[in-house]
Amino acid sequence: MKMFSHFIHRHPDKNKSPGAEDMFIKITKSYEILSNEERRANYDRFGQMDENQNFARAPQGFRHYQDSFYFDESFFHFPRTSRDFTDSKHHLHYNQYISEVLPDSFKRPYLIKITSEWCFTCVHIEPVWKDTVLELEPLGVGIGVVDIGYERQLANHLGAHRTPSILGLINGKVTFFHYAVVREHLRQFVESLLPQKLVEKVTDNSYLGFLNSWHEENKPRVLMFDVASNIPFLYKLTAFAYKDYVQFGYVDMGLTETSKVVQRFSINTYAPTMLLFKESTDKPADVMQARGMKKQIIDEFVSNNRFLLVPRLVNQKLFDELCPVKQFHRRRKYCVLLVTGEGEQFVSVNEAFFDFASSNTKEVLRFAYVYQRQQQPLCDTLLKKEDTTPPQVILLERRSATGRVLYRTVTGGWNGSDDDKHRLHEQLEILQRDPSHLTHDAMLPELNNEFASMFLIHWINTAYDYLAQFYFDLLYSNWREMMPVLSLIFSALFILFGTVIIQAFSDAGEDKPAKQKATDPPKTAESSPGQESTSSRPPKKNFVEVTELTDITYMSNLVRLKPGHINVVLILTDASKQVLLRKFAKEVYSFSGSQTLHYSFLNVDKHSQWMDSLMESAPDARPSDCLDEEEDFTSNKSDYTGHVLALNGHKKYFCIFRPVFTGEEAECSRWSDEDAATAGPSKATRSRSSSRQKATTLEIHHKLDRLSLWMERLMEGTLPRHYVPAWPGLDTITPQK
Repeated sequence: MKMFSHFIHRHPDKNKSPGAEDMFIKITKSYEILSNEERRANYDRFGQMDENQNFARAPQGFRHYQDSFYFDESFFHFPRTSRDFTDSKHHLHYNQYISEVLPDSFKRPYLIKITSEWCFTCVHIEPVWKDTVLELEPLGVGIGVVDIGYERQLANHLGAHRTPSILGLINGKVTFFHYAVVREHLRQFVESLLPQKLVEKVTDNSYLGFLNSWHEENKPRVLMFDVASNIPFLYKLTAFAYKDYVQFGYVDMGLTETSKVVQRFSINTYAPTMLLFKESTDKPADVMQARGMKKQIIDEFVSNNRFLLVPRLVNQKLFDELCPVKQFHRRRKYCVLLVTGEGEQFVSVNEAFFDFASSNTKEVLRFAYVYQRQQQPLCDTLLKKEDTTPPQVILLERRSATGRVLYRTVTGGWNGSDDDKHRLHEQLEILQRDPSHLTHDAMLPELNNEFASMFLIHWINTAYDYLAQFYFDLLYSNWREMMPVLSLIFSALFILFGTVIIQAFSDAGEDKPAKQKATDPPKTAESSPGQESTSSRPPKKNFVEVTELTDITYMSNLVRLKPGHINVVLILTDASKQVLLRKFAKEVYSFSGSQTLHYSFLNVDKHSQWMDSLMESAPDARPSDCLDEEEDFTSNKSDYTGHVLALNGHKKYFCIFRPVFTGEEAECSRWSDEDAATAGPSKATRSRSSSRQKATTLEIHHKLDRLSLWMERLMEGTLPRHYVPAWPGLDTITPQK
């Protein structure tokens, strides 16, 4: 009222002083500028008071405003100061949203308000918003405020183009609020963002099944007892935050269908109670009972019990949390791992390990078990040095995030006997006194995700949520908000149809040579059986496509190969074709994801002269000792079976892998490019003397035992390269008449 009377006294009709009229005009113009967003933006940028004022005089105008423009905002009913004070701690910036809020939305939902400084409608929802924040924030709901005038990039990222707007964020997905801004509606909106089956309602008929399912899901179970018919919102938020670790159930003590389970665990019906179960379903591992449960108390209760007593390692994330990497500033943590199986014969063994773990609950020790069939690479790495078979107990300490561990296998295996328990107890006591007790070093592979088969179900649920959101936005949102979704849908359809069309033309081009080859008569009687019984593609389970190098595919697979592409060619015969192809596919499978590698095979029974011509073009491709032997054994025909060539058709060079033999095979045939790069003259001399003793033919599939190591060096680019002036002509690849 004081400012109002001051303003009235400035009016020329009331105040006859010389400066009253000028001051009244200035106040009126200031109000007009602040009420118009465009004119206010011009003033903020250029200091412009008058529409006809030159922008070049912006600094002077800005100083004039600072010196002469004074008024109380409360006169215009703009409670800007109080709103900024209330929302200041919730203001979001784009970088903060991307780095903090978005990842955190997978643990708790967020309620975000889109506003601006001079939004008149925003003023009316301020009391409701403030009450909602005071109610939901203590429960664990994230709160955010975005000023569209300062964070236009974040507002566009969220799809908010008008103020005021309220939206929810959960699991990285944005959902807009389209109802009347009432506190109860906002609470229901946030609750509707949570997954539907987050908490399972448990009765007398289902509580045993709920508790006994810990083994399949590898999670502890939490049962909450309360008399409310609806599941408390705080309990739902806790279940969402720990959904990856704990399974939650709710018992309504007001129903007659829950009287048995309430009596079974002697629950006090006058206060909410939480029971946490691990491996034992008869007795809870932890209990909490309180009339007014707070978020901090529940979080601490669940967080301290988020792992089973002896959990199963089902993925890399669980392994990282259960057995963390050693930190120099923290106490060591050792992982006691049981490698076992899933059959009936392992049940007693596993139970004995659980009993031992329950009596050794030291913070420095973490007990876990793993199924060999589910985590084959991990078990092979840990058991191969001592050539042991499950069940075995392994003590290990992780030393780096890349997979390096120090470990030791407990001698004598693990059968669950008293002697085994005594022996394991002694090993643990020694380990805690002397960390050097772990004598073996290994690099562990990443664990398989045993729940990956559920990916399709998660994908279907996610697709359903997005379709439902699309339908909802179609009803309530304007087309400007819908454009990103429509653009994404049409882009996906365009890519899909484009891929189908390109694939159709590609398949049509590949069918032409096949038809031409089918019309050719068989060359010889000997080649027909081989062509009928073999296939140019390895078994489908290997997912490696290997094509035959013939006169039809020779130009495209070698001579005209794209720059930067390499064709890996296996040399074989009719007799060794099936065996070598299976072994070849297995060895190169881990490299088949590269787009620059192609795989072929060459049958030397059909094209014997091509390899000889290639070797003549690059004499340096043969070891010196083998060149000396050729002078003594010129009559012996070279055997190239099991050789592998990496051919770069554009740069005209190749790398060669020679088959690996054990026993007393000729040493020169054992060499490959990687050996030639490191061997010296003395080794060549010994190789010559050994090769002249005797040569025996061993199992064919052993010839490619070291191919994967050679492929690694090929990808690194460390193999010797043998250049040729030109690739052998077509006459050396065409079958001889």
